[in-house]
Amino acid sequence: MDVEAYFQQEIDERIIKGRYNRALIGEKLNLALIVDLHGILVQDLGIDRNIRKWKVGISGSNYLPLDNDFQIREALEEIVVLINNESNVISKSLLALVLISYIQPFADGNKRTARMISNAILMHHLYRPLSYRTVDAMDYKKVMLVFYEKNNISPMKSLFIRNLNLP
Repeated sequence: MDVEAYFQQEIDERIIKGRYNRALIGEKLNLALIVDLHGILVQDLGIDRNIRKWKVGISGSNYLPLDNDFQIREALEEIVVLINNESNVISKSLLALVLISYIQPFADGNKRTARMISNAILMHHLYRPLSYRTVDAMDYKKVMLVFYEKNNISPMKSLFIRNLNLP
């Protein structure tokens, strides 16, 4: 098993065994759970676990995420409401994936956090989690850049549905 696979398995086990799979999606998603889950994912990596308070950039993109922790917090609270109000599980999972990534609330680990929340939503509703090891990294980056720069979710939706392991 390579290092990345081992690391991902460790994270999956912590989340599945911990309170996050049940609490995260068994009840309503909330800001504290997003921050807590991010903290688990970046534990021991030397990455700030809190909502960032400075500008970040996205490699290969002109997109500039929010740069004020108050605006970031407000945006996260708004997407939590949007995700919680969505009744379709697939849409709920896709929204979590793209919107948390889009906001870039943390210094690092944003896409990891978004993927884990997205998968927790799927797993809670008895869908298999998406395995991002089967998704070409360049394809993933391209569809995310289209979303970041053009606010077009269609390419990501197509990639998401193609790789969804329906039960």
